[in-house]
Amino acid sequence: MENKQRRYWEDVQIGDEIPSLHFPLSVARLVMAAGANRDFNSIHHNSEYAKQTGAPEMYANIIFLYGMWERTVRNFIGLSGTIKSVKEFRMKVFNTVGETVMTKGIVKKKWHENNESLVELEVWSENSGNITVGPGQVVITLPKKNQ
Repeated sequence: MENKQRRYWEDVQIGDEIPSLHFPLSVARLVMAAGANRDFNSIHHNSEYAKQTGAPEMYANIIFLYGMWERTVRNFIGLSGTIKSVKEFRMKVFNTVGETVMTKGIVKKKWHENNESLVELEVWSENSGNITVGPGQVVITLPKKNQ
């Protein structure tokens, strides 16, 4: 469910958890993602080929995984927030077909700079209880209540 409400800088506290999202990785979803982002490498949609390259199974590509982070952050910040930067987005483990990837996060820092109200989020992806991507930092802006 998307957050269509306005989230204000004053309402966010250090230590707040970002609501996690779950992305089941079915064959159909991986094929559609590969087609949508034009990554036609067979490792992302062909199990036998992926296994020949040493992967355990076909797996989600980086663009798809990055999109999971973006959706999670955008759901948290609502319509008035903006994403300023993403750092330390690193894939550590394959996110293979049949798994469910969960994106999670926490508020790490807030500050004002150059007339912007900034928040740093720590975001990561997990499957089967293991961190597969990140953790990384996502810097966002949020509106202030009195502006």
